[in-house]
Amino acid sequence: MLITKMKKYHSLLAILFLFFTVTCKEAPAAQVVTENITTSLYETYDTYKEPSLDRRRIKHHELQPLLQKFAAKEGFEVNKVGTSIEGRSLNLVSLGEGEIDVFLWAQMHGNEPTATQAIFDILNFFDSDDFTEEKAAILKELRIHFLPMLNPDGAEIFHRRNRLGIDLNRDALRLQSPEGQTLKRVRDSLEADFGFNLHDQSTYYNAERTPKPATISYLAPAYNYEKEINPVRADAMRVIVFMNTILQEYAPGQVGRYNDDFEPRAFGDNIQKWGTSTILIESGGYPSDPEKQEIRKLNYVSILSAIYTIATGNYKAIDIAEYEKIPHNDRKLVDLKLEGVNYELAGTTYLMDVAINQLEVDEEGNNDFWYSSRVYDLGDLSTYYGYETFNAEGYTIIAGKVYPEEVADEEALEGLDAAQLLKEGYMYLRMKDIPEEWLCSVVPLHIASQTYEITELDLWVGENPSFFLGKGDVLTHAVVNGFLIDLSKEISGFKNAMIYR
Repeated sequence: MLITKMKKYHSLLAILFLFFTVTCKEAPAAQVVTENITTSLYETYDTYKEPSLDRRRIKHHELQPLLQKFAAKEGFEVNKVGTSIEGRSLNLVSLGEGEIDVFLWAQMHGNEPTATQAIFDILNFFDSDDFTEEKAAILKELRIHFLPMLNPDGAEIFHRRNRLGIDLNRDALRLQSPEGQTLKRVRDSLEADFGFNLHDQSTYYNAERTPKPATISYLAPAYNYEKEINPVRADAMRVIVFMNTILQEYAPGQVGRYNDDFEPRAFGDNIQKWGTSTILIESGGYPSDPEKQEIRKLNYVSILSAIYTIATGNYKAIDIAEYEKIPHNDRKLVDLKLEGVNYELAGTTYLMDVAINQLEVDEEGNNDFWYSSRVYDLGDLSTYYGYETFNAEGYTIIAGKVYPEEVADEEALEGLDAAQLLKEGYMYLRMKDIPEEWLCSVVPLHIASQTYEITELDLWVGENPSFFLGKGDVLTHAVVNGFLIDLSKEISGFKNAMIYR
């Protein structure tokens, strides 16, 4: 038994070595250089990153110049394959001459754009003069098709659902949406061998029983309630195992696996059922990466690596048993966790943990956002983890005060020393005329109107978390709109406080 396992292990290593190793033609014969192609993809990524798509809230009109650019280039074919409810085009970009069809579709949910950005990075890669041997091998064997934005109406308002108000990923049976009809028609016309179903997931998912975010999560969807594994689904599992191996190099321990319960209305499950080896990729969270640009890079590297292994066929020898070893997704992450803090209520001091999430609120036009944080949970949160965790043992939660002098205008606000006011225990200030265009406070103090009633601190799930932490009479930290500020240091990186009218 041990010998058999060792043979399988060495077989997998040999396959990975064949994939990773390339010979640089430019080097002299006596100086043959071998290098890890995936490392090269990672290290040269900025060369291909599409600079016009540098934030998550991208719109349909921003893609059109890029699509027109590729339509004019040799080797790229761009076709309109459908129209959204509001009349926005659904476009398919195809390249390659092979007999194996690979179909990638992104932004089925309008507020899940990470892979959309990565697709244009990948297209830039194929348009470059680099990696000529690898690209030639890919394009000889594969015909690759990209549908970068399936739900442009949802993207316009940065919303999950389409204009009809439905979840496109639950429309595979009724096909009541034009976007869903387009996805089905394209899949059927291609009879795609492989499909990549590209999504974003909540940043609050973690790899099961670890504090690490599920930066990327995978799933080879089931095609029936019995979760049977036929050759089509098995090939999806093999490619996922390969991609997980790649990602462990750059995000170790930060890969999760979705629950594979069969969902009869979902496109992924049905496309698997229809004969396309379907790989679900979900982009989650990464520390200090609110715009998911590092995750975008990981998409680029892992998807290109997967495309290459499909072209070479190396994935075929991978043991699908490795798929089950990828940890499940869990949802036990919060933005800020205070551990073991003292909280006084009705004359009694209680010891508890506080979990806080920093929630995004879209600005008008859905091009940017600000934060309105909330207490997520209270009590024994020992099974939860924080992107930022503070050991609050010996600290007490202390309510913030209202600054006694009214601020006349923006000039007077800029003249205040906010850091000093925080050290003195002030959390709120009143302003005579708050400009209508202000959505949030750029200083680390909440701004309230003359008439707004500021209530006493009462921690509760769903309430805005704003208070001080102290030891004895000394204030050491401020939690302003869910962001922890160390009062002994210069304030930097603070996002925003609230405005109460």
